[in-house]
Amino acid sequence: MWSFAGSLRPVAAASRPDLLAPPVAAALPAGDAVGVAEIDPALADTAAFCAHYGIAEADSANCVVVKGKRAGVVRFAACVVLATTRADVNGIVRRRLDVRSASFAPMDEAVALTGMEYGGITPTGLPADWPVFVDAAVAAAPGVVVGAGIRGAKLFLPGSVLAALPAAEVIEGLGR
Repeated sequence: MWSFAGSLRPVAAASRPDLLAPPVAAALPAGDAVGVAEIDPALADTAAFCAHYGIAEADSANCVVVKGKRAGVVRFAACVVLATTRADVNGIVRRRLDVRSASFAPMDEAVALTGMEYGGITPTGLPADWPVFVDAAVAAAPGVVVGAGIRGAKLFLPGSVLAALPAAEVIEGLGR
């Protein structure tokens, strides 16, 4: 089922809640469309993970938390782009959030607000009021690898699952 999983052998995520951050486990869609595999937490960063486990970076997606502010109001969003690209934070994301400037949220703040580990933050299980901007290339992918909310695991799922998240907005050109 997960032909792009390299040397990993994912199992149904619902069968291994121990490999998921609590908010991720609570928000996963029912069924077996989402797999999870345990990894070495020291290899959670994309380049090291892909190289070690034999997974193409084009099959890996990164989720970054972005923070912006306008008129004293702070706004957060998550951006999901393929690992071969970077989120257009200062263009598309800034405009979608309707903020004067946008930047990556500080690590401590992102961890505290998501209930996930830095380096494992994933779009599933984020605060309900955050938009989740999903690059169109991720949404169209037959399968991608993303964090599981902890550094010691990765999720394997079709991009369409990310595009169907309640707060998701698919955006062409988000990843550059």
